[in-house]
Amino acid sequence: MGEQSRITRADAVLVEDQPWGRLEWMVSAALGNSDTMTVGRCYIRPGEQNPRHYHPNCDEVLHVLQGTIEHSVDDDRVTMRAGDTISIPSGALHNARNIGPDEAIFVISFSAPDRQTVGE
Repeated sequence: MGEQSRITRADAVLVEDQPWGRLEWMVSAALGNSDTMTVGRCYIRPGEQNPRHYHPNCDEVLHVLQGTIEHSVDDDRVTMRAGDTISIPSGALHNARNIGPDEAIFVISFSAPDRQTVGE
């Protein structure tokens, strides 16, 4: 893989608009810049949440950059703020709800280049 194929420029990020916010993908098999992982950013508007889901083929690490979220993993709930990180094992049902007044922004990474998502 050459240097140019490893760099994702800001204007080349794959954006997926969602009813609750958006996902921005910077590294994945689909982008052609990794054979081993997926990395992106998630934005959730105040008062919104992404649907509960799980990943059957990979672990996820979520690191909060901005805002306050309540993150659920199976039956547990935890409040997370900027600087907090959580590791979510493959198969664990989870989601994030923005409980703060500002847009929540977090980095998400997955241990597979082709992360699979299954809704509740």
